[in-house]
Amino acid sequence: MESQTVIEENLSGTVTGRLFRCTRATTGVVVLCGSSGRVDVGRARLFANEGQSALALQWFGGEGQVPGICEVPLETFFAATDCLLETGCRRIVYVGTSKGAEASLLAAVHDQRINAVVAISPSSVVWGNIGAGRDGVSWPERSSWSLNGIPLPFVPTDPDWTPEHVDGLVAYRGLFERCLKTFELEAIAATIPVETASAEVLLVAGGDDALWPSLSFATDIARLCGEAGKVTHLVSSPDAGHRILLPGENTPRSALHAHGGNDEADSELGKKAWEGIRELL
Repeated sequence: MESQTVIEENLSGTVTGRLFRCTRATTGVVVLCGSSGRVDVGRARLFANEGQSALALQWFGGEGQVPGICEVPLETFFAATDCLLETGCRRIVYVGTSKGAEASLLAAVHDQRINAVVAISPSSVVWGNIGAGRDGVSWPERSSWSLNGIPLPFVPTDPDWTPEHVDGLVAYRGLFERCLKTFELEAIAATIPVETASAEVLLVAGGDDALWPSLSFATDIARLCGEAGKVTHLVSSPDAGHRILLPGENTPRSALHAHGGNDEADSELGKKAWEGIRELL
């Protein structure tokens, strides 16, 4: 690959994060973290090394932003797409993990300029908030997302759930599985209509995910898309957990909740996924 000049910029304002702008890139990648809130500069740099412009987006918790994942405006992501298109990119790819995958799929449903989505440890439905909204209040529960100022339908949390533990940490998978059964009608209304997006979709999920049932979610997305005649690609492993490691990554495990999987399985799945990701790019 012919070497390109990469210009690194810190962005603030309407679009916040770190932009790696490759001077001759025609593909732009928006990288979305999960609920940790970190700006995933390392992953964005991975894509810049492949010759793509990459934006590690801060989408909550920054100056002027919603402090938690509570009614986050989908317009935040439309602005990120605008930003990359303005640099000359003609193909837009979203790479999101966990809540970032939920956001990426929703963004693609509502913004047909997005050409491809890589949804890592995704959800097939919209969930309630994690943390406070603009009013500083995190309860009663609200949607994670809004569009045109209107909150999207979401699956509520079952208050009667009894926490389970893996390696001394809370495993939330059982909570999400219970909520889907308890609030079946709400789950139908909160289903992300991925089949309506024009974007290509690559799903990456581990069967040992202890945070939420991402492989079941990914399978549901693939099935619903298939029924609508839309092709998706699913890369999975029974032993990988919630934290999927792309080549060269060593993202630490959460100290707050169980992820499942193990370093070897998480890295192996990341290596398999990277092959599919490079094809998308």
